[in-house]
Amino acid sequence: MPSLEEELFPSTPGKFKIERSHHMNRQLYRCFASTSTMFLWALFLIALTASYLSFQGFVDSGSRYLTASWGGIQWEKQVRTSAQIHRQGGMSVLVTGAAGFVGSHVSLALKRRGDGVVGLDNFNDYYDPSLKKARKSLLATHDVFIVEGDVNDAKLLAKLFDVVAFTHVMHLAAQAGVRYAMENPHSYVHSNIAGLVTLLEACKTANPQPAIVWASSSSVYGLNEKVPFSESDQTDQPASLYAATKKAGEEITHTYNHIYGLSITGLRFFTVYGPWGRPDMAYFSFTRNILQGKPITVYRGKNHVDLARDFTYIDDIVKGCVGSLDTSAKSTGSGGKKRGPAPYRIFNLGNTSPVTVPTLVSILERHLKVKAKRNIVDMPGNGDVPFTHANISSARRELGYKPTTDLQTGLKKFVKWYLSYYGYNHGKPVN
Repeated sequence: MPSLEEELFPSTPGKFKIERSHHMNRQLYRCFASTSTMFLWALFLIALTASYLSFQGFVDSGSRYLTASWGGIQWEKQVRTSAQIHRQGGMSVLVTGAAGFVGSHVSLALKRRGDGVVGLDNFNDYYDPSLKKARKSLLATHDVFIVEGDVNDAKLLAKLFDVVAFTHVMHLAAQAGVRYAMENPHSYVHSNIAGLVTLLEACKTANPQPAIVWASSSSVYGLNEKVPFSESDQTDQPASLYAATKKAGEEITHTYNHIYGLSITGLRFFTVYGPWGRPDMAYFSFTRNILQGKPITVYRGKNHVDLARDFTYIDDIVKGCVGSLDTSAKSTGSGGKKRGPAPYRIFNLGNTSPVTVPTLVSILERHLKVKAKRNIVDMPGNGDVPFTHANISSARRELGYKPTTDLQTGLKKFVKWYLSYYGYNHGKPVN
């Protein structure tokens, strides 16, 4: 019996028998019918696979949404509740870096007087995140909700502005520290430049546009030798990458003010210290090492000149921040388009009384009742500057800013907090 191949394609071309033509037509019909059926089944299987993949993608997306640290009905309720204003003429403020040192204090001050406050913080590990978590817990007891997220997350920012029509933004999120910039420069560009731009983009398109107050730094004065530092001084000689990113921030904010009508105030902080402070700061690490009996490193400048800083107590800085918010004029843009000129301001926030680092150590010794083991070394080329000194006449005039806490008093309050927070009793850790 001839095979199907032989039936369709005979071995001797041209000798195809006429009497077998009807049989061949039947075979061809069966073949093409079978092929069409297979083709239909293939299409069905492809469609089924595509449907499964689409459904799986939907499930995965839903799973990611449900497990995300933001989003959802309950999350929105928390944001709205935290943003509620409880005083006449109050403001609704988005505070970035709210779990940080200055951010937590500013958030608490605003909430206590009846303003609405929503925090944003990424809880990075530049220093021990447990301290940031503790600050978050403290703020939670005062009904301040902190969203865990990054200021570079444009979708998160858009969602926040969609949920709440913030009147003001207090931008304090940043990668801090002068010396760390030599180890991880990219983190400074990511946070202090890219993060700032992402936030400004969200603010320019928000309706209404919020007024913005943000933290620059006294580091922008860099290698200036004229003292005290004034806002009108040149700031084109940064001594560190940190300072350069803050200077860049001032130029970027000026651009957004000019093009989009955003009301912007930049604050140049001078060496902020106090309870709930940053562990990477000298006064904090000095306290820890003195209590643990470890030596401390005290740097000195050229020709054995002691380094000096315009140490500014946290409560005074908070007054300047709140005063800046209170005196901020409204932004003038709408839908990302400028409708008229908006104010652009920069203020120094300092104490105007520089103190040498050895004097700082002596005050700590007095409050801790422990003698420090000092290692005096020359300052390395790590971006530090020999002195800082603020001229605060503009802040006095425009903000009503008036620092009231001297270093002796401020360090006494810090030491009291430190001993309590870390469980010390009479200078010894409590087991």
